[in-house]
Amino acid sequence: MQTLHFVLEENMLEVDCPCVTPEVVLKASGHVDKFTDLMVKDEKTGTCYRADHLLKDFCNEKLQKDLTISTEKAAEFRHVLAVLDDLSAEELGAKIKEYGITAPDTKNPLSDPYPFNLMFQTSIGPSGLLPGYMRPETAQGIFVNFKDLYYYNGNKLPFAAAQIGQAFRNEISPRQGLLRVREFTLAEIEHFVDPEDKSHPKYSEVANLEFLMFPREEQMSGQSAKIICLGEAVSKGIVNNETLGYFIGRVFLFLTRLGINRKRLRFRQHLANEMAHYAADCWDAEIESSYGWIECVGIADRSAYDLRAHTDKSGVPLVAAEKFSEPREVEKLVIAPVKKELGLAFKGNQKNVVEALEAMNEQEALEMKAALESKGEVEFQVCTLGKNVCIKKNMVSISKEKKKEHQRVFTPSVIEPSFGIGRIIYCLYEHSFYTRPSKAGDEQLNVFRFPPLVAPIKCTVFPLVQNQQYEEVAKEISKSLTVAGISHKIDITGTSIGKRYARTDELGVPFAITVDSTSSVTIRERDSKDQIRVNVDEAATVVKAVTDGLKSWEDIWTSYPHHSSESADD
Repeated sequence: MQTLHFVLEENMLEVDCPCVTPEVVLKASGHVDKFTDLMVKDEKTGTCYRADHLLKDFCNEKLQKDLTISTEKAAEFRHVLAVLDDLSAEELGAKIKEYGITAPDTKNPLSDPYPFNLMFQTSIGPSGLLPGYMRPETAQGIFVNFKDLYYYNGNKLPFAAAQIGQAFRNEISPRQGLLRVREFTLAEIEHFVDPEDKSHPKYSEVANLEFLMFPREEQMSGQSAKIICLGEAVSKGIVNNETLGYFIGRVFLFLTRLGINRKRLRFRQHLANEMAHYAADCWDAEIESSYGWIECVGIADRSAYDLRAHTDKSGVPLVAAEKFSEPREVEKLVIAPVKKELGLAFKGNQKNVVEALEAMNEQEALEMKAALESKGEVEFQVCTLGKNVCIKKNMVSISKEKKKEHQRVFTPSVIEPSFGIGRIIYCLYEHSFYTRPSKAGDEQLNVFRFPPLVAPIKCTVFPLVQNQQYEEVAKEISKSLTVAGISHKIDITGTSIGKRYARTDELGVPFAITVDSTSSVTIRERDSKDQIRVNVDEAATVVKAVTDGLKSWEDIWTSYPHHSSESADD
């Protein structure tokens, strides 16, 4: 369904990149230095825990079980939970000490929080000299292949590339079943767009959607999520731009069509410190489960950070171009280092100084020009040398020149929806499960209400009774279902029809075809238990129409004769 809803709908390119990634790629992206969680250690046993998890568990336990806490203290705990992802290492450590939180298993004191890198390190090749990591996300493979993808798309923006595959994170404390594991399936979309035009041609299709949203202002003031119209959120600037808003809307439609309860789905905006410094805006689709609100999809405007980072490290320009119909006269900043003078002054460090001067943005360059004209020299920081150097007026020329341009070259921004497949499936299980009494009323029967579009098994086929002719018809229907590409199970055991219905309901199978004659059969819908009668040769076609989403059960119900059976003991 994800391929149909996103890849085909948006004409996305599909890629499959390696799981093992050279260190240089993840160094450029910032993962080697910054892909960390804050960890604390039991000071006596050395057992490690995620610091924010300990604080979260403490606050939740106090709120749920301690009936003696004051209203003020309860409000404080709720505020801590609301801003938990916004706390620095120092603030997290201070709260842990303030509340007297100790190691859960031993009650021993804990160390101060410190960062722990979440990537699995490995070495590439027999020499072991080339370091690498198991990819913590699939996105970097798309970014480093941008040049080829852009060419394949006819050198035009916007376009998107999608990838689904395994990702690996060395979690400090894996827990909660499928929700926090060290190896998991991730699906990511990188939608490349002109940073000066983040409109979307299909935005109007989702602009009128209304659903639970949790902007950062509401989080900081202790309020709850509220139903907001997506178009209103974009027009008021709560959501940064149309393309980001479009993907938030598409993710909402995707999750609700999967079977996620819309009342237990919200979109939470990242807090300021929680968001990467380069990001324009980030939202998480969070689904409520027995473990609380779980982040299942992240939708972020990552600006042009990733492509710029890989351009700087590799020297390959990962850029796009907008060709003008007529040449345009523009004023360009020209920074011209005088290499002879710089060589005399800095000798072996000349290259570092030249690169740093050429990398200045317009504001920095104009400030340097003004300082050189007034003082004749200026202190200048060269990051690659880790120190300041003295630049004199004869070492660099900074000016603005008018030039005619035939195109605008720029680094695209990227909007990234990222899906945790295991988490979505787990929440779907919880949202789809219910029980109902058996016909006799003596037991509760389990049912999964998976929508036909996503149910793993679409249909079951079984003869009403053990009968050679009925079994032959069942096998013929099974063949036609196979030809139609419909997953199904055939059951020719002599178990009672009611028990067979209950068994398939427990597997979440939406339809059951029962052979009770050689010319026609009944089709039963799982949740309503309603049945229709169709000709044998129509059975596969009817099931395919509903499971492919071309028709609803209500459409089928009004088109075929209804069937009622007193013998169906379900």
